Amino acid sequence: MKKDFITIKDLTKKEIEDIFKLTGQLKKHKAKFNRVLTGKTLALIFQKPSNRTRVSFEVGMCQLGGNSIYLAPHEIDLGVRESIRDAAMTLSRYVDAIALRTFKHDDILEMAKYSAVPVINGLSDIEHPCQAMADVYTIKEKFGKLKGITLAYVGDGNNVCSSLLRACAKCDLRLNVAAPKGYEPDNSILKETSANLFYNSSEAVKGADVIYTDVWASMGQEKEAEIRKKAFKDFQVNRELVKSAKKDCLIMHCLPAHRDEEITADVIDGANSIVFDQAENRLHVQKAILIKLLER
Repeated sequence: MKKDFITIKDLTKKEIEDIFKLTGQLKKHKAKFNRVLTGKTLALIFQKPSNRTRVSFEVGMCQLGGNSIYLAPHEIDLGVRESIRDAAMTLSRYVDAIALRTFKHDDILEMAKYSAVPVINGLSDIEHPCQAMADVYTIKEKFGKLKGITLAYVGDGNNVCSSLLRACAKCDLRLNVAAPKGYEPDNSILKETSANLFYNSSEAVKGADVIYTDVWASMGQEKEAEIRKKAFKDFQVNRELVKSAKKDCLIMHCLPAHRDEEITADVIDGANSIVFDQAENRLHVQKAILIKLLER
């Protein structure tokens, strides 16, 4: 039976640990895995532009001996030129997996419903599970453990935050979320976890081992940018805020970053920034996910 990768909610702790274990092996022994997906093809359907998601999936398939095909918004016009159902059923005859990066989470659910091959959530308005998996793996890589580590997420309670909430809950990683009122994470997802919600960023980062932030206005929210700048003005990750955390607190950002908005340039470029290690791990974690879904 085919398995999809749509939300971290669907994963068990053991499945996450297995993905992380395989990720470590892929990083250490790259050549050992260079033919495991020979003859396999991944379709990349992107309704939103991407740097890390597209490149990491394309390079990942190549390094595993497989292929990928990129379908831009104008090429497939999903749900307009052709129904999601028909696209899913057609592509299932051609490819071995589908990665969909879209606006509406329901589009991914519909794609998975009618696809005969695994569907991967490359980002939706509700979750960004590949990103969160890479984030948590990076923290484990840096500290050698997850239990007892505190992650403070400062900013918008968006899709990245939602996936982090679920990933941290599964992995026994303590999570503090700081957001302005009206921009909190989805309450139903928050209730699934033991995360702490703060409306003051300094309080949220006290004792934190890691501080994480994201843009204040995501793709599709550009018209809200000026309103959001005012709402988030006290939630910038800057040198002063970092002082409230542990002395050697690490800094994370899922990128792309709007420097000197949600994070100052001196912090993202500082000695404690692991932002680009985090970005690199998208490649390794997604390779592990692809193997788990396709190597049968």
